[in-house]
Amino acid sequence: MKNNIQLPNLNNCRICIIGLGYVGLPLAIEFSKFKQKKSINHDVIGYDINLKRINELKNNIDSTEESSIEDLMLAKNLKLTHNVEDLYTSDVFIVTVPTPVDNANIPDLKALKSASKLVGETLKKRKKNISKNKLLETQPVIIYESTVYPGATKEVCIPIIQEASELNVNKDFFYGYSPERVNPGDKNKKLTSIVKITSGSTEFTSKWIDELYNQIIKVGTHRAGSVEIAEAAKIIENVQRDINIALINELSMIFSKLNLDTYEILEASKTKWNFIPFEPGLVGGHCIGIDPYYLKYKANLEGLYPQIVSSGRRINENMSFWIADRIITNISKRNLILNKATVLCLGITFKANCPDIRNTKVISLLEKLLEFNIEIDVMDPYVNHEEIKEIKNFNFIQRLIPEKKYSCVLLAVAHDNFKLIKVNEWKNMLAKDGFFFDIKNIIPRELNPVRI
Repeated sequence: MKNNIQLPNLNNCRICIIGLGYVGLPLAIEFSKFKQKKSINHDVIGYDINLKRINELKNNIDSTEESSIEDLMLAKNLKLTHNVEDLYTSDVFIVTVPTPVDNANIPDLKALKSASKLVGETLKKRKKNISKNKLLETQPVIIYESTVYPGATKEVCIPIIQEASELNVNKDFFYGYSPERVNPGDKNKKLTSIVKITSGSTEFTSKWIDELYNQIIKVGTHRAGSVEIAEAAKIIENVQRDINIALINELSMIFSKLNLDTYEILEASKTKWNFIPFEPGLVGGHCIGIDPYYLKYKANLEGLYPQIVSSGRRINENMSFWIADRIITNISKRNLILNKATVLCLGITFKANCPDIRNTKVISLLEKLLEFNIEIDVMDPYVNHEEIKEIKNFNFIQRLIPEKKYSCVLLAVAHDNFKLIKVNEWKNMLAKDGFFFDIKNIIPRELNPVRI
């Protein structure tokens, strides 16, 4: 069979990236940079269903802040499009669409299925064009990067492509899986400096995909034994982190009852060489707070009911409510009237130094406080205030008002901006009998903040 396979030319294939968010855009930029190399010259199509997103990128604006103006300007060999007809001459498709969960924490694969159908329909059009364009006389390769449960690519995506394209897998087209490892907000760990897991539907395809990614990944790749192994590896990366954070969160609940400072305990424990330095906090976003549900879903389908995974998720999901209860308790213990209390929340994104508010648990915390008619101001230098104002009933402020004092100042996200606040500036935020509540261990200890 190998002799009959003609995969696209590794050095000048036409790559289509479907989905231009945190994952897809950096990928499209990196592949398109090879225009200046004499041996490699990829034509790259960046496709997204969001026309607003396409227009912003054409104006060198990336709202995710993962790619700079300079990055976008360097991507001269990248064509950004909202038009599906621009995809028809592609021979490599990389799918990077979101894979969230629904309100019942069941995997929501609508975007993934839609992208798979799009690829299938594109392959059908492509086949019709082969007689007109000899360059298309290769078997196309489809690579998925979206996080899924083990087996989803083969069981969910490929049948959709086959039906829409009327082509046969591992004969007329091939596929692989290379999970994204994007770390939003991290300026040091970027796409090219993170080892990439690769895999393919056949041994020959697996090697081809690995070589393709090695063109852009400076630190190299790890070729997994199968697509399913690559899918599982991605899942457990975040399941492991979720469980470890859940353990520390549970410990922080115990220590608070004992009137012990969790962060001081952790500092002492870190002096042992093999102590794993996790910290308590809110677990949101599109990876750690989502991936365990995908594994749990697949396990349930197989008649398994994972106890540790489920318990960790339950603890972390309820952490925002536990923190809200502690804030309410501290307000009540002071000479403060609960329904006249004011809270300043510093940060609302799911993690530090990025504008991403997807699945942020800060919102859950604040919604709990709103049930007590507490007035809430939110200040976050990273978010688009106009966009989030349409979603939630909070007062978003651009800067502190010196005359306004707060019953509680809640440090929710460890943005670098907040680390620069001076002691006197912290003091000026508080009303009489007010207090600080520090989730991220940033507020100076001399101010006696309440910490989780």
